[in-house]
Amino acid sequence: MAEHRRPVLLAVDDDPHVLRAIRRDLSSAYRQDYRIVSASSAAEGLTVLDALRDRRDEPALLLVDQRMPQMTGIEFFAESLRRCPSARRVLLTGHADTEVAIDAINRVRLHYYLVKPWGPPDERLYPVLDELLADWRAGYQPPYGGIRVVGHRFSPAAHRVRDLLTRLQQPFQFVDVDRDPAGAGEDPADLPLVVLPDGTRLVRPSYEDLMETLRLAGSASRPHYDLVIVGAGPAGLAAAVYGSSEGLSTLLVDAYVPGGQAGTSSRIENYLGFPAGLTGAELTRRAVSQARRFGTEILSPVTVTGLRRAGRARMVVLGDGREIGAGTVLLSTGLSYQRLTAEGAERFEGAGIYYGATASETASCHGQRVWIVGGANSAGQAAVHFAQHADRVTLVVRAGSLDKGMSRYLVDEIALTPNIDVRLRTTITAVEGSDRLARISLRDLDSDSTTTEDAEYVFTYIGARPRTDWLDGVVRRDELGFLPTGADVCPAGHRPGGWDLPREPLPLETSVPGVFAAGDVRAGSMKRIASGVGEGAMAVAMIHRYRAES
Repeated sequence: MAEHRRPVLLAVDDDPHVLRAIRRDLSSAYRQDYRIVSASSAAEGLTVLDALRDRRDEPALLLVDQRMPQMTGIEFFAESLRRCPSARRVLLTGHADTEVAIDAINRVRLHYYLVKPWGPPDERLYPVLDELLADWRAGYQPPYGGIRVVGHRFSPAAHRVRDLLTRLQQPFQFVDVDRDPAGAGEDPADLPLVVLPDGTRLVRPSYEDLMETLRLAGSASRPHYDLVIVGAGPAGLAAAVYGSSEGLSTLLVDAYVPGGQAGTSSRIENYLGFPAGLTGAELTRRAVSQARRFGTEILSPVTVTGLRRAGRARMVVLGDGREIGAGTVLLSTGLSYQRLTAEGAERFEGAGIYYGATASETASCHGQRVWIVGGANSAGQAAVHFAQHADRVTLVVRAGSLDKGMSRYLVDEIALTPNIDVRLRTTITAVEGSDRLARISLRDLDSDSTTTEDAEYVFTYIGARPRTDWLDGVVRRDELGFLPTGADVCPAGHRPGGWDLPREPLPLETSVPGVFAAGDVRAGSMKRIASGVGEGAMAVAMIHRYRAES
């Protein structure tokens, strides 16, 4: 631990000989773990406490003489209460002051008094201080100097901020104003509040505010790129790595943050080359670093709202109205989880009902009961993850077994985890609560009976729909919104309208020449992380072929 971050032992005495003896004995026993600070008057001691508080340093113990001019030791302790309420307080007294010390035990939270002289310290000083410091350490939380998020635990706006910082892998401390005194005094109208290490306060920040302030937003350095990738999930990230490493000027754009649904996965255990598994966040971090190292530029959170042809170029339209030219475009926008159709569910989004979010809520769920809705791998991974923190996890599955949509390794792990139970052939039909979720209604599909259970946390992973509405009328979509590619674009050999090339679409090419699709958004894809990565790499090969023919 850095020197200035070690907890402080403060000795206060106006007698210089006594003060030197106190410092000597404290330093002899505690200087390895604590910083020894002394003051020769009560006023100086209070100034020291104020300085420590301003630097967010923590005094662990105050050792103060009772008989000092201007202010007694007991009066000093009274003044210190609001400055350092958790510090242990020891009063140095003479025999004549023992009754005063006893009387002050409750009044100023006095923990102990020592009659001078206190030697030999091995017998009369250290055993007392050892016990007090051990007690203090048991409840001690080191000062946090990073990003702090202040808000209500079940506030949808606070959840969005926490989730974004988690996905960006920015460490932060959440201060729940309903439970943590550190949040007292903040104006409710300012919440959620983000406080940066330099003291900057962001009131109710947007995604763009956070990204800009943290200098993570990125920018497009040119008006035209060889390849613009829309969507930074596994397929988009893989294409960025292969495209930029092979000399294509590459821009990667995402409406939120890189990673996609895979970025929220708490543990991926069947990805090639990682026998111990890895989190979606770690996979994303590695891929983003790799893409940037090869020269990929990343824009996020930036929404793409349109796509149009301009001769042989493609113009990508951003949410702010800017247009960026592209020789080729890869659509890898992935899927979004379907919303819970239970009555009242929309009201509790971010206030008890969460879609695919896990890591940002892990700490809040410690010792609680968690409900997971869904029967695919993402739901199974979430159940196993939360079982390490929650008291009980219940998996709510519409199907009659887990085997239909979940990998065998997850099915086996769920069966072996004692605090996970599975409710098959069950759906959530209604949710209730006041300002946050409190209860859910569960319907058994076989008996058609309904029961009500207490619930504060419901995480849903039920099906998914492609993010392609913005492409309507531009790129051919199937009846579910997925993007046909290759031979599927030309059923019965009929080329799509507007197709102006003498050949049929290449594998992974959509109904628009030079516009490709990869990953979950592509019709017929496998909906797995590894296959998305493979398609992203394959798309770059097809893009090279397209460029060579153009």
